[in-house]
Amino acid sequence: MSIIIENQEVELSNIKQLYPAAIVKTGYQDETTQVSLEWLETESKGQVELVEFAIFLELKDTSKYSFSYSTREELFEGIGKIQQQINS
Repeated sequence: MSIIIENQEVELSNIKQLYPAAIVKTGYQDETTQVSLEWLETESKGQVELVEFAIFLELKDTSKYSFSYSTREELFEGIGKIQQQINS
């Protein structure tokens, strides 16, 4: 079975990891890092600068992709689309 994430078709059996995250600035030049959505909500206490949200995809062949979203709502829409495909 395959799913489509933002116009990219992916075979489910090839997925190693698939997860959402927030991208924040580290405070060092233009460097960014990913943090969990839970950490952003509970631990950041507004002390970090949010850049964007993303869904990260790592395949078994070590290929890595990310799909960026400007808002939490857009991220959850993207997650919902993936969930619908998996559940159908």
